[in-house]
Amino acid sequence: MLPNPATKYRSFPPVDLADRQWPSRRITQPPTWMSTDLRDGNQSLFEPMNVERKMRMFRMLCGIGFKEIEVAFPSASQTDFDFVRGLIEGNHIPDDVRIEVLTQAREHLIRRTMESLKGARQAIVHVYNATSKPFRDTVFGMSRAEVVDMAVSAVRLIRQLAAAAPETEWTLEYSPETFTATELDFALEVCNAVTEAWGATPGDKVILNLPTTVEVATPNIYADQIEWMHRHLDRRDSVIISLHPHNDRGTAVAAAELALMAGAERVEGCLFGNGERTGNVDLVTLALNLYTQGVAPGLDFSDINAVARTFEHCSQLPIHPRHPYVGDLVFTAFSGSHQDAIKKGFAVEPTDTFWNVPYLPIDPADVGRSYDSVIRVNSQSGKGGIAYLLETEYGVVMPRRLQVEFSGVVQQHVDRHGGEMSAAAIWQLFSATYLDTAAPIHYREHHLFEHGDGQGIRLGVDIDGVPHLLSGVGNGPIDAAVHAFQSVGIGVQVRSYEERAMSPSAEGGNARACAFVEVAAAAGVGASAGGRAGEFYGAGVDANIVTASIGALINGINRMQSSVQVATPQKQAA
Repeated sequence: MLPNPATKYRSFPPVDLADRQWPSRRITQPPTWMSTDLRDGNQSLFEPMNVERKMRMFRMLCGIGFKEIEVAFPSASQTDFDFVRGLIEGNHIPDDVRIEVLTQAREHLIRRTMESLKGARQAIVHVYNATSKPFRDTVFGMSRAEVVDMAVSAVRLIRQLAAAAPETEWTLEYSPETFTATELDFALEVCNAVTEAWGATPGDKVILNLPTTVEVATPNIYADQIEWMHRHLDRRDSVIISLHPHNDRGTAVAAAELALMAGAERVEGCLFGNGERTGNVDLVTLALNLYTQGVAPGLDFSDINAVARTFEHCSQLPIHPRHPYVGDLVFTAFSGSHQDAIKKGFAVEPTDTFWNVPYLPIDPADVGRSYDSVIRVNSQSGKGGIAYLLETEYGVVMPRRLQVEFSGVVQQHVDRHGGEMSAAAIWQLFSATYLDTAAPIHYREHHLFEHGDGQGIRLGVDIDGVPHLLSGVGNGPIDAAVHAFQSVGIGVQVRSYEERAMSPSAEGGNARACAFVEVAAAAGVGASAGGRAGEFYGAGVDANIVTASIGALINGINRMQSSVQVATPQKQAA
């Protein structure tokens, strides 16, 4: 058993903020986004990205619409230093993109970092030092005053070096690392000292990045901390409050959303949430969460598959198939009840109102996903999903009772063979069950003729391999064909008949018709003869609707014949 947590872990107390405002707010505009995929995300990889992969990732981030990108920790390695130099000297940075680099608050590291940025048009220098009591006492052995001095000294040095390079537009970013575990009054003291040392103004704002370096409390606590800082900071009009949520408790997205409601204006994270330990906040999820609430995120994820594949190539990390919005299975329903609801939702979804398809919080088409992956069939599936696949892939719109019947056929197949069934496999099973029932009756040809107020038919068929020419009259082609079969002792009743136009694109051919005929044995034939009574569907597909209907009738009779023992028809040579 787990040890008693009450004696081992402390619960962080709530913030003294009785009149908190964030719970009643909503996000109405996107934050400034900053991608740290090339730094924090890259540090977390088994094998860090090489130059080709880093460059490909950088270009993709620019294409998505990021205007601030943390590209390296240049003082940490020659590789990172050289990558920053390559971006600048190769003129790879778009004019509207600011690169960002990270450094610890140490003089030699700061000098090396500033050296890497020589010649950049604009740059963000992100400096940090830990501020929480465990770090002050255990890691650094410093007092509060010494920690403040470390931060202020670093900022003054960066300001001095920046003044010597006026060709670059400099922005300072400061992080009190371990902010969420730092006493709020001390975090405020450090941040105010930093903005004073830089000389922050509304025209030269300092980014104060308040990270959940390690998630230590529930997201509402983080929101309270952000709102408290938002209210108490000096020079608030000269400060941008930034978030850098990690995901140790699995609540980074929630923490970021609540903190934006609390007054933050900027978010740092990685596309799909990779990063140290459990990762940084997932920017794709965060941005598309805004999108589904009617807020344009300012990032282009209209081809989410391309973004995902590039990320996987560059990071060598797989994206989970159930990852929000982008996983291969997130728009896929195997459950029968889900499939039925989605199918019905698509059928009635108007184009001039809000999206409201059950189980789909976002239109898959908005992120470049096709509808063919929405419904997939396995042993958990039902009639709705099967019907949807046949309709979208093959243009076959089944009657509802046939949906119920065929779902049982599919279920038995999957139970026997296991795994998942593709649309092509479902179509093959549908054809074998309802279309290609060649025994005992095989259609060859038919000719219609007028007969009084009705319709006559001459029907050429093979019965048990023997050619027959049958004749009958009725109130239409189907009724006439029923009477034609009665002439050779095959008694059948038509319980229902439906016809549908198939999509011209189905199977790549021209427009065709699909007919469905539901038949039952005529009175006196069926259970009393030792077979199974009931209704049997047949289907027919042809460019000619009459031919499709006759085919459906014959296929229905064949299915009935295979289940009901009837008298052998009198052989009549053609």
